[in-house]
Amino acid sequence: MKTDREAPQASRRKTAIAETGSDKTASEKTGSNRPDGSISEMDRAAGFEIGPDFTRFDQINDIFSRAFWDDRVKSADTDAFFDSYRRAPAPRRADGFTQRDFAFRNAAWVISDMVSERGGDRGLREGFQALIEPAVPIAPDAAPLGTAAEESRSIKAVAKRFGADLVGIAEIDLRWHYATRVDVRDFSKAPNELPDGMTHVIVMAHEMAPELVATYPSALAGVATGMEYSHEAAIAIQLASYIRHLGYDAVASMNDTALAVPYAIQAGLGEYGRNQMVLTPEYGPRIRFSKVFTSLPLAEDAPRRLGLHDYCQSCTRCADSCPPRALPFGDPEEGGDSPSTIRGVRKWSANCEKCFGFWAKLRSDCAICMRVCPFNRSYDRFADRLWRRLATGRWRALARWWAERWPAERHTASDWWKRAGDSNGGGG
Repeated sequence: MKTDREAPQASRRKTAIAETGSDKTASEKTGSNRPDGSISEMDRAAGFEIGPDFTRFDQINDIFSRAFWDDRVKSADTDAFFDSYRRAPAPRRADGFTQRDFAFRNAAWVISDMVSERGGDRGLREGFQALIEPAVPIAPDAAPLGTAAEESRSIKAVAKRFGADLVGIAEIDLRWHYATRVDVRDFSKAPNELPDGMTHVIVMAHEMAPELVATYPSALAGVATGMEYSHEAAIAIQLASYIRHLGYDAVASMNDTALAVPYAIQAGLGEYGRNQMVLTPEYGPRIRFSKVFTSLPLAEDAPRRLGLHDYCQSCTRCADSCPPRALPFGDPEEGGDSPSTIRGVRKWSANCEKCFGFWAKLRSDCAICMRVCPFNRSYDRFADRLWRRLATGRWRALARWWAERWPAERHTASDWWKRAGDSNGGGG
């Protein structure tokens, strides 16, 4: 169903990313990125298993959107969860959930919030339910370019100077684009569109602070999430602006427009894990992603089989540690009963309703599955690099024994505050 509202950015040339329906292309019907529906080498390399029932995902069905319109998800707890980031923080005496912890978390989000909330009167939540609107016009004269490979190297250098930790490049693949986006005025469906001529997506990974991640579940740990959303908003806007100054179109994106996980895998940044996250060899799952869609001619990166996914086949640490039992224990499966699960993709899928229900009760995000993941390590140490080598090769059984024998410890929020020099120990 399309809305009767004109898209707010309709003054710019657009390529519509149409809803799925009877007029789907062969690739949309089968999930293949080839017109004849066969499996491409890229899909094989990425480990994508996509069946004939594949259907592009409607953003209105993501669990956060459903919390505003679907009575099966929406509750007093979910309302209080969202309110806790703005109007009504929910401090309590529990370690990690004091007023100081919530204050720090909410402050970490504020730059991202300033971007995402500025278009609310037009139905846009930029970076989450809509593209981030460009900060600068496209230069009328295009700069001279080198080869596509040279431009890719240049783009990666610029992105890393702005603050991105990892950068990969993939071709536009409409399978991963939302069939429709969400108009946040009334949570109706709205057209999901890109400017004409977009050919590539630049995927950037942003490391979350390990010492904060170590305190999950806590409001203090939520600082790591908010910091990277604020950082990635700035970095993506800066990179898009750089490209536009070169005379090519580019738009910044965070959680909006397209699924970041398959794009990150296609761009060679990592592999899919049982915890629903991309596992990278540099940071494990301890990352957030942003994107820049562009018409700049670039060379693509290739997906990589790194052995991280293979480790997950026999490791259930994240599922064992999940309080609401929202993560799967078995093999990857296709589909699922939840509207918040993409159809026709064989993968590990969480019970999103259980997961977000637990978040709502906490009044903060939970990433225990990230904290306990054996790949959540600091790879500047030789011992951790050795463990990774074992885990991603023929000695992964030894790596599992090692990880079980010496698991990562959870740190308390009060200890973090003490180490930070706070004499109140996080109280207040």
